[in-house]
Amino acid sequence: MPKSNTKSKNHSKPKRDIAKEITDRMITAIKAGTPPWNKPWNGGAAVLPLRHTGERYTGINVLALWDEMDIRSYENPRWMTFRQAQQLGGAVRKGETSTGIVYYGTSKKTIEVDVDKDDDGEEVETARRFLKHYNVFNVDQIDGLADEFYQFAGSEVSKTPPASALSAFFESIGADIRHGGDRAFYRPFGDYIQMPRYGAFDDPYGYFSTLAHEHIHLTGAKSRLDRFPVKRDQEATAFEELIAEIGAAMLGAELGLAPDHIEDHSAYVASWLKALRGDTRYILKAAAAAQRACDWLMDAAREGGFDASILKPLDDAGLAAVAA
Repeated sequence: MPKSNTKSKNHSKPKRDIAKEITDRMITAIKAGTPPWNKPWNGGAAVLPLRHTGERYTGINVLALWDEMDIRSYENPRWMTFRQAQQLGGAVRKGETSTGIVYYGTSKKTIEVDVDKDDDGEEVETARRFLKHYNVFNVDQIDGLADEFYQFAGSEVSKTPPASALSAFFESIGADIRHGGDRAFYRPFGDYIQMPRYGAFDDPYGYFSTLAHEHIHLTGAKSRLDRFPVKRDQEATAFEELIAEIGAAMLGAELGLAPDHIEDHSAYVASWLKALRGDTRYILKAAAAAQRACDWLMDAAREGGFDASILKPLDDAGLAAVAA
């Protein structure tokens, strides 16, 4: 019996459920304690996502785009489709991924209704609501657009710190430090540190102590101290955070940073206490790893041309000079 050339419906591509996708990402954000309506913006003032025309997004698209801005640390509120970017003279950078949003529309159809069996019937127009999806990119993912697209209120906040002994120290290490969004983290994939803008911190100490914390994480990469396990579960993550906490305090002491500005990751406290009770050498291993990380950074800074003799504890006058 000859095979049919007709493709089986069972092998057809499943229809994308954009409503489920957005719902799932909201669930993930809520479980992580970072719902997009909480504080997905920088500087304390909410900024609604905007279309390329400057028109505001509404409804669920606001939450979906806020969530993506938080995850990717985008600051620019403007979004557009791939084609819109091309039409405006821009180009989405290679490797960038889009964000799915929704569009509610109405379709109209004329049907014939039999009013009386002796009549030919009456034409009635019906309306049906439907849900469509399309993909957009943030302006931060696009090159070549007109300057106006890259200018927004957040740009007025100082992005990087002014020249000082502290900024010189971190610059000499040579890490890829990117600024934007309201979260600080080290991303092994890509090997870079993401920092909020310098001007978003209450004072310079907060900025530099956070930067110290992320630099401790940086040392864990395979090309440096090779500290990260192949499979990183919750316990391994908590241990790495403890190393970063201790290491940031050690590095802060070298740099003259006040220890009360080191971040307190209370979410890991339970894991730390459990491990400390079950392993008397847990804190010893964390402290040893932290010291190695601190030493690695100090050595890297010296190799990068940094003169450690210019470091000294900052008094109020020194703090003001860094902030100036």
